[in-house]
Amino acid sequence: MSRRVALVAAAALPCGKWQTPADAALQVLEHEVLASLVADAVAEAGIDRRDIGSLAFAQCRPYTLQKYFATFMAHYLRLPCTGTVSETLGNGMTAGLAFERAVDDILLGRAKVALALGVNFETATSAAEHMMSSMRATGDVDFQVPFGFTPIAWYAMDAARYMHEYGVSREAIASVAVKNRRHASLNPLAQFRKLITMEDVLAQPMIVEPLGLFEVPPRSDGAVCLVLAEEEVARATGRPYALIRGRGFYHEGAHQISEVPNDMTALAAAQRSGQAAYAAAGVGPSDIDFAEVYAPCTIVEVLVSEALGLMPRGRGAHGAAESETSLGGRIPICTSGGLQSRGHPAYVTPFYTFVEVLEQLQGRAGERQVRDARLALTSAELGNYNAALVHVLEAVR
Repeated sequence: MSRRVALVAAAALPCGKWQTPADAALQVLEHEVLASLVADAVAEAGIDRRDIGSLAFAQCRPYTLQKYFATFMAHYLRLPCTGTVSETLGNGMTAGLAFERAVDDILLGRAKVALALGVNFETATSAAEHMMSSMRATGDVDFQVPFGFTPIAWYAMDAARYMHEYGVSREAIASVAVKNRRHASLNPLAQFRKLITMEDVLAQPMIVEPLGLFEVPPRSDGAVCLVLAEEEVARATGRPYALIRGRGFYHEGAHQISEVPNDMTALAAAQRSGQAAYAAAGVGPSDIDFAEVYAPCTIVEVLVSEALGLMPRGRGAHGAAESETSLGGRIPICTSGGLQSRGHPAYVTPFYTFVEVLEQLQGRAGERQVRDARLALTSAELGNYNAALVHVLEAVR
């Protein structure tokens, strides 16, 4: 197809605690929060709201009171659509798949402008309810769930295997947390912005050994609206935008916790989807100026940086410890602060990835700006990278 798609504007709620308890006298309503962001993003884009033809929502958490959220929001926003109004679910990749739906509606000629948007509220939900929901989603209800096998547990096993195979110290992996907090300190959207040291990280209680409190993601609330458009529409605004150059997706045909033996530290789906995205964009890993990857735990950032060819195999943790992946380093990774510090409102987390990429490619990232940023790489996962979605985006100014 001759059409090309651009990301032109974004508005986001700072990650944090926004959900109100069920018995609170005054409720913070998800649809009101998101509607405000839609107004801000559309105004920033400088487009005519009548050109919006599609609304691609990341499905809300099951705790959200308003059901049939997408069609309710089309009504609430008074946005008739000739493309589609839909909700997408794909665990950690939920927002990434919603982004894809918006892109595809433009490529198929169903819309000149599409919104990719969503809200994730979970912090006032009880820990027990949240954990039971997470375990039923990520494991086999007949096998793993009765034994309390959590997502952090499998990441911890990845870390233990990586440390064994490559002789990597826990401190090297923990350096990712220190680096990401430094980046988050410069990001007004980040949930945790106070600088931390290696000593701080190592002093935290273990969640699942060898991962401590600062090496895993918090529970977070968040909401984002992205505005995507045909490149012709984006160009007509006279504003800088991020052009989508390449996309890649691969699902291994295995669930997030699988009994099928595999290389725990290879992240094969990220390798395959990354190769497809690079090929579509006509670039390679060495051409990328910075990457914003989906990495709930420190070890996941290490592994995905290697799988995407940004770091040599077995060198990802050392790269973080030696500042290669820091701002000012050879290949900055997670300049937003990453999931440990920027926050992890799971069903909309990939949207925050695109917010960061857009700000960087527009040259609006302030103190965390990557110098001369032109090409960015993003990733999203379904869970333990059993599936991966990768994009390459280019700055057009």
